[in-house]
Amino acid sequence: MHAMVLNKLKDPLEWTELADRHPGSGEIRVKVAACGVCRTDLHVVDGELSNPQLPIIPGHEIIGRIDAIGEGVENLAVGQRVGIPWLGWTCGECRFCRSGRENLCDRARFTGRDIDGGFAEFAVVDRRYCFPLPERYSDLEVAPLLCAGLIGYRALRLAGDGPRIGLYGFGASAHIVAQVARAEGRSVFAFTRAGDVRTQDFARELGAEWAGGSLERPPQELDCAIIFAAAGELVPAALAAVGKGGIVVCAGIHMSQIPAFSYDLLWGERVVRSVANLTRQDAREFLALAARTPIRVQVHGYPLAETAQALEDLRHGRFEGAAVIDLAR
Repeated sequence: MHAMVLNKLKDPLEWTELADRHPGSGEIRVKVAACGVCRTDLHVVDGELSNPQLPIIPGHEIIGRIDAIGEGVENLAVGQRVGIPWLGWTCGECRFCRSGRENLCDRARFTGRDIDGGFAEFAVVDRRYCFPLPERYSDLEVAPLLCAGLIGYRALRLAGDGPRIGLYGFGASAHIVAQVARAEGRSVFAFTRAGDVRTQDFARELGAEWAGGSLERPPQELDCAIIFAAAGELVPAALAAVGKGGIVVCAGIHMSQIPAFSYDLLWGERVVRSVANLTRQDAREFLALAARTPIRVQVHGYPLAETAQALEDLRHGRFEGAAVIDLAR
């Protein structure tokens, strides 16, 4: 099979021909149809996440059809369409796993960082960490739901149910979360790079009540905010925008240093919290929601050989919505 392989941190992915892989006990092999390109992939390539397994095939928003099944796999069939997210394995034994918080498992392994991912023609994965998909979405449309959607959904739930929500960084996750929040009857306020009129217009198209620069004050006090951008300076900005009792959720897996800020920004029972990974229950809940709630997923397709270009375009904000590697191209 062909794959885009990361052999050395901070180097471009390399087009590589690899031997065919076969599923072991409890595993399935998926013929990849599409794989979303996530900012976490950039963090892996740039060496900003600890201890990636090298060489590695990145990519963790995998969509494909099962083409081989290992021993002991039940309730899945060859030809079935499934999605594979970031969380690829947990121990099932630690205090976090036993209490429904497998996203915090210290021994967890992640697709595209510890387990070869979806920037390839085939992927072999643990059958317990793959999910049936809503039929209303094409392969390219559903791919971003497997991380941008899932992490956004978890962040939205942790932000509480306040009616006015701010989204800092209006990329793949925010453009999905904005639509879910609007479907719940909330008012959405979108924060982008200063002067990014194109993205602000896109946010308004998706129902944002207001869109402006990331350091601007919104016209109304917010009840909660989610920071998707990896910029630590947005934490005090978001705290200044939310009212007493407001919640600020940091949704990225990596963030630059958070600057010091005065206590009055936190006072009044404001909360700052992070989101770490996802659970399988998150996936089940969000994919069920996506099946009954139409979500417009804006995608930009790239062939497998141009995965490095897709990552660079993501890095520099050259598109709205999400990039997806299209294995049919």
